[in-house]
Amino acid sequence: MRVDILTMFPDTFSCYFNESILKRAQKKKLLAIRVHDLRRWTADRHKTVDDRPYGGGPGMIMKVEPFYRAVAALKRKAKITAKRDPVRGSEKRKASVRVILTSAKGKQFTQADARRLAHYQRIIILCGRYEGVDERVADSIADEELSIGPYVLTGGELPAMVVVDALSRHIPGVLGHPESLEEKRHASC
Repeated sequence: MRVDILTMFPDTFSCYFNESILKRAQKKKLLAIRVHDLRRWTADRHKTVDDRPYGGGPGMIMKVEPFYRAVAALKRKAKITAKRDPVRGSEKRKASVRVILTSAKGKQFTQADARRLAHYQRIIILCGRYEGVDERVADSIADEELSIGPYVLTGGELPAMVVVDALSRHIPGVLGHPESLEEKRHASC
């Protein structure tokens, strides 16, 4: 499985993803995690990813254009990889990609979601910031919005880490003992 994370703060992830189970999963090539700086897909010289909300209001929201360009580029790359990957089956098979927006107003992320997401070949996670993202990101780019709880965080980076950690445990071979996934075990966490 490959996970692509789009964020304004890519350095936030390196420490967490390069330790413990996630590090071993990447080393065994069971999981590939790529963190991308969203500013790479901006069109102006200042690499602007935010703007004032349409219709006014406090704070800033993240623009739709960088997310659109980034997701389109990553999906194109996923299709090329799927066509050339003889290990995964037919050369004409398309990669299954799921785009997730981390959002305080999204559906609360559950263990069932982690199991479901682990079946995709590729996950793209969009990390919001500021007062949120342009609503067109949720409506037209993301396949779903997920929240890790009924509270507001500074950004979507922590939820992205939670989603990756939880779904990675459901990828065959990531855990040393499959019994570690038993439902009763996670009840005490």
